[in-house]
Amino acid sequence: MKTGIVTTDSYLNHDTGQGHPERADRVSVIIENLKKNKKLIWKKPLKFDSKYLKIAHNSDYIDEVENSFPKKGLHFLDGDTIVSPGSRQASSDAVASIITAIDSVQKKEFKNVFCPVRPPGHHAEKDKAMGFCIYNNVAVGALYLLEKYKLNKVAIIDFDVHHGNGTQNIFYENEKVLYISTHQYPFYPGTGANNEKGKHNNILNIPLPAGTNSEEYMNAYEHVLKKMREFKPEFLLFSAGFDAHQDDPLAQFKLKSSDFYHITKRALMVANENINSKVVSILEGGYDLKALRESSEYHLNALQEN
Repeated sequence: MKTGIVTTDSYLNHDTGQGHPERADRVSVIIENLKKNKKLIWKKPLKFDSKYLKIAHNSDYIDEVENSFPKKGLHFLDGDTIVSPGSRQASSDAVASIITAIDSVQKKEFKNVFCPVRPPGHHAEKDKAMGFCIYNNVAVGALYLLEKYKLNKVAIIDFDVHHGNGTQNIFYENEKVLYISTHQYPFYPGTGANNEKGKHNNILNIPLPAGTNSEEYMNAYEHVLKKMREFKPEFLLFSAGFDAHQDDPLAQFKLKSSDFYHITKRALMVANENINSKVVSILEGGYDLKALRESSEYHLNALQEN
């Protein structure tokens, strides 16, 4: 079986305004680069049942978002999170992509899948948009696995440099989902201290200081792998943010592009002890285009080798 890519071009129409770091070029550079890899199989997202969105987010919040998409111009959901007329389809397609990816892996169409989509998702809480994120894509995916496929153990590894406060918020009391985050701390969004453990010890935060280099990060990453071994997940989801790169303008980690190969590879080796490669990854952050292009390619190399 091959590695799949699930995405569509509606991300181009999610306009965040001039000078915004979360822009369409981020996904374009990834897609243009991955198109050179002839071993990847491309698929467009299919329509999904909106009930899965309503499990992750409060219905009032979903209504608020739906009513916020402007007929023209831009609208601010918060100081950082902007929507335009094209954002309705883009945000829906981002959610649809992870659901389509999960179905494709469960049906053995692909061995694993990467979803290069935008807007990202891991800052979106049950009832609040934050940090460029409208719907929490990876959270919807995890809940879809619990509801549709009746899984009991889903792990999310979030290696974005920012803590995924939204994903933590949604799963804080859900013993079936293990959320693990490595992130710069103290830093935006202010959450992610190591004493935030979840009601069922199902949250593992690994806060690291600004300036963390490759060796320091990989040493800390052993805690990620240990926790995953203990949990024994049936399915692994990556919140794949590449903004821990040394060239990223929004943070101060010092990782290299090739580090994302090892981050991915080591997690997959542990995943294979339990779940035989049931893996879906979805794009989160990453704001230097060259670093994003290189890092995502390394991530895909590890997925393809799995």
